[in-house]
Amino acid sequence: MSTEVRVPTLGESVTEATVATWFKKPGDAVAVDEMLCELETDKVTVEVPSPVAGTLSEIVAAEGETVGVDALLAQIAEGAAAAAPAKEAPKVAPAPEAAATQTDAGPEDTKLRDPEDAPSAKKLMADNGLSDVKGSGKDGRVMKEDVLKALTAKSDAPASASAPRAPVAASDEAREERVKMTRLRQTIAKRLKDSQNTAAMLTTYNEVDMTEVMALRDAYKDLFFKKHGVKLGFMSFFTKACIHALNEVPEVNAEIDGNDVVYKNYVHMGIAAGTPTGLVVPVIRDADQMSFAAIEKAIAEMGAKARDGKLSMAEMQGGTFTISNGGVYGSLMSSPILNPPQSGILGMHKIQDRPMAINGQVVIRPMMYLALSYDHRIVDGKGAVTFLVRVKEALEDPRRLLMDL
Repeated sequence: MSTEVRVPTLGESVTEATVATWFKKPGDAVAVDEMLCELETDKVTVEVPSPVAGTLSEIVAAEGETVGVDALLAQIAEGAAAAAPAKEAPKVAPAPEAAATQTDAGPEDTKLRDPEDAPSAKKLMADNGLSDVKGSGKDGRVMKEDVLKALTAKSDAPASASAPRAPVAASDEAREERVKMTRLRQTIAKRLKDSQNTAAMLTTYNEVDMTEVMALRDAYKDLFFKKHGVKLGFMSFFTKACIHALNEVPEVNAEIDGNDVVYKNYVHMGIAAGTPTGLVVPVIRDADQMSFAAIEKAIAEMGAKARDGKLSMAEMQGGTFTISNGGVYGSLMSSPILNPPQSGILGMHKIQDRPMAINGQVVIRPMMYLALSYDHRIVDGKGAVTFLVRVKEALEDPRRLLMDL
């Protein structure tokens, strides 16, 4: 008896993945739930376990091949009879005709889908005035990726028509290495460029004296760790300060949907994190309802998952505002790029001792530059400056957070 191994559901709006690595080869014995292969999507890596015990008789989708949701990956021969198929010639890469046949196998072999265009695709078409977009989904259904491709083709400077690479001397070419971009890196590049093309992005700056926050942290970090089992860092202070400011300037916590502005009466805080494979933004849901300890625990948990590549799609979706800490890498000042469809992102930077004039005296203080990038289509300059000033005030006098001032 043969069992099919298919691509699992990849997450909201994710319709395809790349086969990154096969852990087994045709003829290998597999156990139930043993990992067969790894799929790379736009944001996360998905492991595909074996649904049954037996022998991997056939690999249909080879490494590097792009597959859609529910596409056939492999065949497993179950039970004792599984040994026979192991002698067959391994089938790694199917012919194009066979792949096409597999993709369009019909309702018996694929999940039934609503022939109506994907909601995300309809929204994108409405926002950009597109109507005639060729769909690649089942029965010609227009997917989000189809609209994005149409927008790229419509652009004055599409990526496909970028300037050709300058000629390279043969002696230099021999010392170069060409590596295909991962899906994650391609998605990062595309989303950041889309953000620049869509939003009227502007950045305002300020600086904050970190003396009081550092003193408070030093005074209570040992007791905090003893009681809560997690270190007291600066991120919880910044998260609380941003939540405090968002309550006063709600447009920074909103997004544009067509001709509407959607105000969020909650804060799902995105915390940008650098990983070996690229930048990801895990989301702490309902951060406005959490204590300092709960925020620090959530940040530590998400950070560990990000480093290990274990974040799920659900854990990186739905953010309403983002904090990016370039200071951990030594950045003194930068202009963060919006994480669409959000309207604001706060950039933290390195804490550096600088001479400051305080009450007519020059004193050395630990200072940090802050940067707020915002979408000027929805956030006015007054609102953006007010937001950053409120963050500054809350950090320079943390008692304001307790008294909601």
